[in-house]
Amino acid sequence: MIRVLIADDQAMVRQGFGALLAAQPDLLVVGDAADGAQAVTEARRLDPDVVLMDVRMPVLDGLAATRKLLGDRPTDRPRVLILTTFDLDDYVYEALRAGASGFLLKDAPAADLVHAVRVVAAGDALLAPTVTRRLIAEFAARPRRQQPRPTSLAALTPRETDVLRLIARGRSNTEIAADLIVAEQTVKTHVGRILAKLQLRDRAQAVVLAYETGLVAAGE
Repeated sequence: MIRVLIADDQAMVRQGFGALLAAQPDLLVVGDAADGAQAVTEARRLDPDVVLMDVRMPVLDGLAATRKLLGDRPTDRPRVLILTTFDLDDYVYEALRAGASGFLLKDAPAADLVHAVRVVAAGDALLAPTVTRRLIAEFAARPRRQQPRPTSLAALTPRETDVLRLIARGRSNTEIAADLIVAEQTVKTHVGRILAKLQLRDRAQAVVLAYETGLVAAGE
């Protein structure tokens, strides 16, 4: 059973999403929150697997709440799925940098919301191609800094490094398998080892790390 907490300052949104998710046999809505501070408090109290986090909330916005909730829990649950009415806004990079596992538009179809919760709960990232492109553009616009790569990257095998580069370019497991001419299950194994060695929560964090460390440069 996947435990879900819904954080949104609009009561109708909380109730609507709650009813939709509660109707699924494998999802359990354990609580909700009307602002970011309450979201942090309730998440720590209820220990959900996934937090649906709105960005624009009073007291503490969704980005600050995500940072506060996940700052001292780099690999543990909960996983945060950001809800927003904007696709390509300034929140994308900051939310991923804060530790969010993905983005979902509020006007997405109901089936997409249910799917997103399941994907994020399973440990995968939900990064639409538009979000990945925005992330790449964010780094492309920044001046390049010469900095040594973290020693943790040295723990990766050459094949794992190849997989990480492809993850950073927005490739799915199926696409990576085709690029490297290996089985998709082999790719899944590599991804799991990469996340474990680098102590990352999911693919979203892997994308951010790959660009921030210079392993992949925007435009490659």
